[in-house]
Amino acid sequence: MEQKYLSKLHPTVDYGAGVFLLIIGILTILGNSAVLVTAVKRSSHLKSPELLIINLAVTDLGMAISMYPLAIASAWNHAWLGGDASCIYYALMGFLFGVSSMMTLCMMAVIRFLVTNSSTSNSNTINKNAVCILIAFIWLGSLLWAILPLLGWGYYGPEPFGISCTIAWSEFHNSANGFSFILSMFILCTLLPALTILSCYLGIAWKVRKAYQEIQNSDRIPNAAKLERRLTLMAVFVSVGFLGAWTPYTAVSFWSIFNSSKSLHPVITLLPCLFAKSSTVYNPFIYYVFSKTFRREIKQMKCCCGWRAHFFNTENSIENPMSMMWMGRENACVCPTAKANNGEASTQ
Repeated sequence: MEQKYLSKLHPTVDYGAGVFLLIIGILTILGNSAVLVTAVKRSSHLKSPELLIINLAVTDLGMAISMYPLAIASAWNHAWLGGDASCIYYALMGFLFGVSSMMTLCMMAVIRFLVTNSSTSNSNTINKNAVCILIAFIWLGSLLWAILPLLGWGYYGPEPFGISCTIAWSEFHNSANGFSFILSMFILCTLLPALTILSCYLGIAWKVRKAYQEIQNSDRIPNAAKLERRLTLMAVFVSVGFLGAWTPYTAVSFWSIFNSSKSLHPVITLLPCLFAKSSTVYNPFIYYVFSKTFRREIKQMKCCCGWRAHFFNTENSIENPMSMMWMGRENACVCPTAKANNGEASTQ
């Protein structure tokens, strides 16, 4: 076993990290599977931009299934399993799904911005074929970035704490190859998408605020304006959950670029990595909080499985977990089965 693949952590910390990843993995698989099941049941009513939410669930599931078992086994083994081959595989999968998630969130923000700022229906301009092509480009672009280190531009290597693998950040100063790859990756895959997301949601916030100012002298705020605000909050939470989870890891990675990784305690490098992996869990909980329909689907699935636990209630929820998020007041609609159930929901 090479020294670089040995754990730099106390065995208790290794076990704790493995347990944490196991819990995150189970929650990720259950939550995002529920999102996909709901999407399949509503397939005939899905709007085209909802495919991006499905794609986001696929990236989260892909990360949990392809990466977490190896990370858990390595943590409990106190050393990375599989050597260089599995290290490259793990880092490639993490880069692939990470870039896919980031680009999907970026496109979600752009489409949400276009829908919010359009005075007419977007259903004719944003069709399913266009979104499918967009998703295909997201995956092709992410795959290209992920395989570039295999083609000689950039490097993969173990994390400072020894039981995980990622981009070799330390190569930023060691070679022109590593410098150009990390700089290009940071600008094109992190900085520009993050600025696009921020700009879109600031534009949406300005639009919603302007709409509220126009109706502030009214006796009450129209339901359409309240809906716009909730849709914006839902979309913002999805993006903030991902960016917030990955920001500490980005900060530690940049520290490793400009300083020796040995200057940080191994636990300090481990915690942001674990926090970043938790990003795969958040979205189903956000949909659950904001959507009566998604909660109802979850409860139906629980009943089919014989479960009887009670979930919390949220009054300020929207009727459709995905399509009302995108389509705005002109296109807000509920599928026939949801309409049938809304009579019961309104009496609660």
